[in-house]
Amino acid sequence: MKRQIAINGRVINDETDCYIIAEIGHNHQGDLQKAKELFNVAKACGAEAVKLQKRNNRKLFTKELFNKPYENPNSFGETYGEHREYLEFGKKEYEELKQYAKEIEIDFFATAFDFASADFLAELDMPAFKIASGDLNNIPLLKYVAKIGKPMIVSTGGATMENVKRAYDAIMPLNENLCILQCTAAYPAEHDILNLNVISTYRKAFPKNVIGLSDHENGIAMAIAAFVLGARIFEKHFTLNHTWKGTDHAFSLEPVGFRKLVRDLKRLPKALGNGIKTVYDIEKEPIKKMGKSIVASRNLKKGMTVFLKDLAFKSPGGGLPPYEFEKIIGKKLKVSMKEDQLFSLDIVKE
Repeated sequence: MKRQIAINGRVINDETDCYIIAEIGHNHQGDLQKAKELFNVAKACGAEAVKLQKRNNRKLFTKELFNKPYENPNSFGETYGEHREYLEFGKKEYEELKQYAKEIEIDFFATAFDFASADFLAELDMPAFKIASGDLNNIPLLKYVAKIGKPMIVSTGGATMENVKRAYDAIMPLNENLCILQCTAAYPAEHDILNLNVISTYRKAFPKNVIGLSDHENGIAMAIAAFVLGARIFEKHFTLNHTWKGTDHAFSLEPVGFRKLVRDLKRLPKALGNGIKTVYDIEKEPIKKMGKSIVASRNLKKGMTVFLKDLAFKSPGGGLPPYEFEKIIGKKLKVSMKEDQLFSLDIVKE
């Protein structure tokens, strides 16, 4: 049984390269041109996909929360609702971004936070749906999105294994094209609470499904470890500038870091190799230069018996290797030797 998922025609499984999502969220600050720039730079960095977040704010939040004053350095409105509406793209922006993503050849989809947003994204024929950690227990939404029939990528931050299995049991009978992401719902997440070994736990518990990592850590090294553990889909927050206004920029990777992340993840499959210890051609000359050969430690006379003190082990290699020394000890020389002259088995008597 092969675990795999297909997104926009691309198959991802244990044998393929990983699939890297640049999570833009609302780092575009409600600016369409800035969103396009983020798409373009993410593509240049090597990401396979860019992702936004879609909310129908008036249906998603209670009136009390929507109208609550939002006095915050990162606020784009006087109330929380105004703040969220300022950042929210509508159909016109999504259609333009979809076309732009097609032109630059990068996958584009979004997180659906509610039923109306799921319908909105379905009408746009998004190639996949992301479900945020906060909706892992939202079984009605999980089933609703599963029935749309597109690949689903589900984060599991702040969850128990029971929560994850409940979500899995809700989705799989309706849609087996599911990826489960290990995630720690902290922004940023410190290294000591990433619990990357959960990736192994998920791989054992869900053998049909690709496992991945939604990484909120400030850095790139943990994703590398996650790949080795078996993660194949990676979601990483992405920005053009840490200092921009907004809650997510501080823990998002800037282009230099994101490019390095993609580079290292793409190198890993070949770097891991096949597990068979091999001598590569490029190694032979350095090993010869650094290696040792058995040579005479001093001038030696023909007919004398060779003792350990008569041997030296010096660079370069290429001569009789040091592990053969016992085949020389106690034997008599057929010829005289000068200091540093290479030993060979045919110059000693049997």
